[in-house]
Amino acid sequence: MEKQDLERYWKKNLTLMAILLTIWFVVSYGCGILFVQQLNAIKIGGFPLGFWFAQQGAIYVFVILIFVYYFTMQKIDREFDVHE
Repeated sequence: MEKQDLERYWKKNLTLMAILLTIWFVVSYGCGILFVQQLNAIKIGGFPLGFWFAQQGAIYVFVILIFVYYFTMQKIDREFDVHE
């Protein structure tokens, strides 16, 4: 792999990680701590939405982000021919 291709590969990888970490931060910190009072006005299954995000929602989003990262990196690896 040429140096220019390697730089493009890592730029895509780091961009993807930055986007996913930002989503994770917003969901876990924003929805679970900062916006909890506003979200508690909405109920899901009898529980306030802010409580739900703090207890379970952030974990679900994190697991979904793991799968998104995996499948997106598979695509990027194939694009740059570095897949296994």
